[in-house]
Amino acid sequence: MPLIYNNLIPEVLIPGVHMSLTIGKLLFLSCALSPGHKRKGVEAIQVWLSGLSSTRLPPVALTLKQFMRRQQVLLLYRKILQAISQVPNEYDCKYLQNWAREEFQRNKSATEEDTIQMMITQGNLQLKELEKTLNLAKA
Repeated sequence: MPLIYNNLIPEVLIPGVHMSLTIGKLLFLSCALSPGHKRKGVEAIQVWLSGLSSTRLPPVALTLKQFMRRQQVLLLYRKILQAISQVPNEYDCKYLQNWAREEFQRNKSATEEDTIQMMITQGNLQLKELEKTLNLAKA
């Protein structure tokens, strides 16, 4: 039976064990398992710990200002992708999606507040221009 973890711990198969675990229970269970299962229990802990380092959470907590800027950037990205999805030509749609992804990835490492705000403003202008072009194409 699969070993079911609490929402942060990935599913790992250990025969004969089926329970919901917290970190403490997982460590206790790994010590209490028979020698054949103990190895798999240790592997389960290693899998769980390796999953912690590969999460999408930043290594340091964001300040409120950084969090708000991040939300602005994500909202802008979603709006741009929504506008691009209205492009009738499939080839142009894919090209614009790749362009938007590359632009956001290229500027991902920007940390200065003024630079980020300028890029958000520029992105909003480009979004408005794209929306105007799409509205003209529909008319």
